Amino acid sequence: MSVTLPLVDITPAGHGARPATSVLVIYTGGTVGMEYNRRGELVPMKFERIRKKMPELRQLNMNLSVLSLPQIIDSSNVTASDWLGLAAIIEENYAQYDGFVVLHGTDTMAYSAAALSYLLENLGKPVVFTGSQVPVGRIRTDARRNLLTALDIAAARHPKAGTVRVPEVCVFFNDLLIRGNRAKKVESQQYNAFRSENYPPLARAGIEVEFNDQQVRHLPSARLRVHRHLDEQVVILKLFPGITERVVRAVLEVEGLRGCVLETYGSGNAPTAPWFLRCLGDAHARGVQILNVSQCEEGRVIQGQYETSSQLTDLGVIGGEDITAEAAITKLMFVLGLGLAPHETARLLAQDLRGEISLG
Repeated sequence: MSVTLPLVDITPAGHGARPATSVLVIYTGGTVGMEYNRRGELVPMKFERIRKKMPELRQLNMNLSVLSLPQIIDSSNVTASDWLGLAAIIEENYAQYDGFVVLHGTDTMAYSAAALSYLLENLGKPVVFTGSQVPVGRIRTDARRNLLTALDIAAARHPKAGTVRVPEVCVFFNDLLIRGNRAKKVESQQYNAFRSENYPPLARAGIEVEFNDQQVRHLPSARLRVHRHLDEQVVILKLFPGITERVVRAVLEVEGLRGCVLETYGSGNAPTAPWFLRCLGDAHARGVQILNVSQCEEGRVIQGQYETSSQLTDLGVIGGEDITAEAAITKLMFVLGLGLAPHETARLLAQDLRGEISLG
């Protein structure tokens, strides 16, 4: 699959020494790349204009290129095809760059980062998602700080060993670097838009970027493998008091459905009504993989801890441990896309693939 797109070199001039690292910025869309037109409306800008908007880039000692998607995406319109396209772009440019920064809208950034973490197996270079709450052209924008720090992280090396500092898909926002498949958007009006409740940050940005090296995944021993399939025949079913059999069956009996993220209460608890258990059992008998995820932002699913979850395992429901809903739905797409036998699919869904769960 060739995804060759025009690259724009925006390497800052003025450094006598040859830059030691090179970073590719992939602009997909989002607030970070918006500017105001003459009528005061926010519109996407040609991203090569970023040098004018951010003169700070001239101080960076790195080779810097920008690749803009031919069709800029509002993050609310992101699809699995877009994730596969991003993975292909990184694969095609992998040998030429030391790191990658993906500029993305915030609304679905956590989904995209999680999806890329699964698609890029044995990733040995940083892929840093970032964006902003305020456009780069505004005075009090967070775009400059987020982009500059993301570039620093994408180019970072261990000071002694010289090896890659963060060989992961991650999200940088405000002052936190978060594993991509642990991120969740929690704020729409403040700059600290993302959190990771069940896993420590990989780094904190203050005067310096302080890396938490013990929490970062180790460099892989195998070569990068980019996966090319995601199965979109999945749903999220969020339980609530008073949910009816008609609603549950309408979701679980969707034609062609292959996977469901079941958002349960507390540590994985669900109704024990016979009709509800029959719905789950019938879905499992039809080959639907059901992944149990807690509605709580913190904590984990422990199936069997209470009577209200003890029957789920017998029905074939898989405990999702401390996975986020964003990481769970993209994990379902990825694992189902591998085309494996049902028992092997279930085994992988329960397994930690990219640091998305902490096995208890």
